[in-house]
Amino acid sequence: MLKTTGIYGVTALAEIVGCFLPYLWLRKGGSVWLLIPAAMSLAIFVWLLTLHPAASGRVYAAYGGIYVATALVWLRVVDGVKLSAFDWIGASVALLGMSIIVLGWQSKG
Repeated sequence: MLKTTGIYGVTALAEIVGCFLPYLWLRKGGSVWLLIPAAMSLAIFVWLLTLHPAASGRVYAAYGGIYVATALVWLRVVDGVKLSAFDWIGASVALLGMSIIVLGWQSKG
């Protein structure tokens, strides 16, 4: 479970960076050259999703929980927005759902 969660964390970070860099280019006047590391980051994101032994739908569903939590950490660290109690509760629920899905596929292993 810890290995799966770790891979998902890196996967989420790769996806967020891959989407944030074009945002900087389009909305914040960043260089068009940001698209090159963005594309590389998204390619890494896709590759990381293939490292799991479960069916793709389960992998994507479980990944969603980690993505939610990682996006909220990004919101706090990068955007500087203080997280609310609702953010923390929502992340907890998402992570619980991810844990249930992963435990289900690992128990059939």
